[in-house]
Amino acid sequence: MSAITTHVLDIARGRPAAGVPIELELKKDGAWAHVARGETDADGRLRTLLADKALVRGTYRITFDTGAYFRALDVEGFYPEASIVFEVRAENEHYHVPLLLSAYGYSTYRGS
Repeated sequence: MSAITTHVLDIARGRPAAGVPIELELKKDGAWAHVARGETDADGRLRTLLADKALVRGTYRITFDTGAYFRALDVEGFYPEASIVFEVRAENEHYHVPLLLSAYGYSTYRGS
């Protein structure tokens, strides 16, 4: 399993959000550098975001393309994307960043 994972749940529909494009970036010298990208599976999970890449300490940004997800459902949404910035302080820990999503709101927390 990747050191950084996510799970997206569409709380308005009461089901996993499949097919959400996701990008992971790392802040380097004040700018965001691409690290990885992927898409949620049928269960709304992305378990392979880092795949074989090593986790390093730093500030990360995970961006969910919620606009693409809602367009595929023919639903008008308010947020075209949701970006979550978080810090990795220990390379040996697992970082799970879930997203609870609806067309007009979202929330997140550090999962396990």
